[in-house]
Amino acid sequence: MEHSHKAILVVSFGTSYEDARKATIERIENDIIAAFPEYRIYRAWTSRMILSILKKRDQIIIPNVCEAMEQMIDDGITEVIVQPTHILDGIENHIMKDEVLSYKSCFQSISFGAPLLSGQKDAETIVHAIGKRFEYLDKNTALVLMGHGTAHQANAVYEELGQLFKDMGYPHIFLGTVESSPSVQELIQEISNYGISSRNCDSADNDLPVEKVVLAPFMIVAGDHAHNDMAGEHPESWTSRFQNAGYEAESVLKGLGAYQKIRELFVEHVQNAINNINE
Repeated sequence: MEHSHKAILVVSFGTSYEDARKATIERIENDIIAAFPEYRIYRAWTSRMILSILKKRDQIIIPNVCEAMEQMIDDGITEVIVQPTHILDGIENHIMKDEVLSYKSCFQSISFGAPLLSGQKDAETIVHAIGKRFEYLDKNTALVLMGHGTAHQANAVYEELGQLFKDMGYPHIFLGTVESSPSVQELIQEISNYGISSRNCDSADNDLPVEKVVLAPFMIVAGDHAHNDMAGEHPESWTSRFQNAGYEAESVLKGLGAYQKIRELFVEHVQNAINNINE
């Protein structure tokens, strides 16, 4: 069988945690491989620090975006679909696009798949995927999701999605960010106010005040932020902050890439990018 001249480049930030890589990034890649057998699949990671750690610590070499583009040129690829596993179309995604498009003259076509959160339909799918995964939590327990956050205007999506959880019937799910807003302190205040408003309601049908929080990453990979900033034992971790605020706290170290519905969204975004080429 002749080698395909069509390729899908899956671009991820990366992780230095092997278990997290296998549970998330590799599962996304494998689902894309299974869905598009006529395409050759390539990988690129964008974090220079993580690439350096893996090379030095584990002797694992993963290409960056430019190296992957050069490899595809060498392999005779002419049609490229680029699918990021980024959450938002923020700074990281824009830098990646610029790097890819610097090779535009070397290919017949380049098409980009959308990041995870790219519209209302994506947002609703994500809300239900997470809501159903944690539907076992009782009414005294809040699910607190830690997103990364960005200085880019795209950060507004976090607040919008946090409200969407409430609007779609998941009042005990709260979404914040580690590097922007809503911050962990804002979440602690919001959950505290939720408990007060619940106690002030006369109806027995109202949700009970929150006594416990379950922390989970709103990131593709449960990597360094999840292990340290969220679940770490140091005083500034989200776990410690919630405990100091009087809540029982536990962490679930499972990235979004481990959720089947999330992986299906990425496959759908690849298909949309292919459709854009064919239109």
